[in-house]
Amino acid sequence: MERRTLLILGGAAVVSVGAALVLTPDTLREREATAGTLAFEGLAAKLREAQKIEVRKPDATLVLVRQGDAWVLPDRGNYPVRAEKVRELLVGLTELRLIEARTADAGQLDRLGVDDPTRVGSTAVLLRILGPRDLPIAELVVGRRRVRTQGNVPETIYVRRPAEAQAWLAEGRLAVDADPQLWVDRDIANIAHDRIRRVVVRRVNEAELVLGRGEEPEAKLRILVPADPPSFDEVALDEVARCFEYLTFLDVKPEAAVQGTALGETRFTLADGMTVTVWPSREGENLWIKLRAEGGAEGATLNAR
Repeated sequence: MERRTLLILGGAAVVSVGAALVLTPDTLREREATAGTLAFEGLAAKLREAQKIEVRKPDATLVLVRQGDAWVLPDRGNYPVRAEKVRELLVGLTELRLIEARTADAGQLDRLGVDDPTRVGSTAVLLRILGPRDLPIAELVVGRRRVRTQGNVPETIYVRRPAEAQAWLAEGRLAVDADPQLWVDRDIANIAHDRIRRVVVRRVNEAELVLGRGEEPEAKLRILVPADPPSFDEVALDEVARCFEYLTFLDVKPEAAVQGTALGETRFTLADGMTVTVWPSREGENLWIKLRAEGGAEGATLNAR
């Protein structure tokens, strides 16, 4: 692929290649003074300067970096993340409204999920939006969502500013996820099995294997080379034909970062003339592949992934 990334695949593709808790606020006066305000006044204008997003948990850290108009994962070879996912997070942060002060007792914060997010065993998440020179634009400890049984009511969540002891019940939706898989578009391709007409498999230190499909309706892939093959599993041949149906990846990283053993290459020819070449390599228990498509707009779209 033009981005020269490798994808680790699962499934058939491998063949070819808190409870709500009400706590009394410390003072009624403090609640009345600040409840009902936006968590971050004027944030929308400041976000124009945002350069980095950090989502930190005790056992995981996600970092997104801005590159022009796009956001990328630097630890995945600057692979682009879903723009709508970033937009949802930032819009949610600008619209987040503090509606009720809760506890300021440090010993109670973990019950709301807003204790120290660096503490082992904590469920709190630290969200940071950083500008130039990594200066903070907005920081928030995000805790448990409050369970709402009524319909058509806004979502609420417990939050706390990192430098403050006071916890709040806030109104709004914050899609804060530290799993990079939830930020990327994992779909690679969806090519119907009957479009694949020919498959040439060249494996390291093994004879070439060629599969082909006849012209008759409902024809299936069959082994063309070797001409007199040993017994084979027809189900396995069908899986080869279906390897690009709803194809998704589990992880992605630059080609140079994969230290696996090259296994050869497989070239798929489609009915419309487009070809897809797959270079698999094995790294421990993981199977990584690099893809390159040739032919038409569909091939260009696949390469752009």
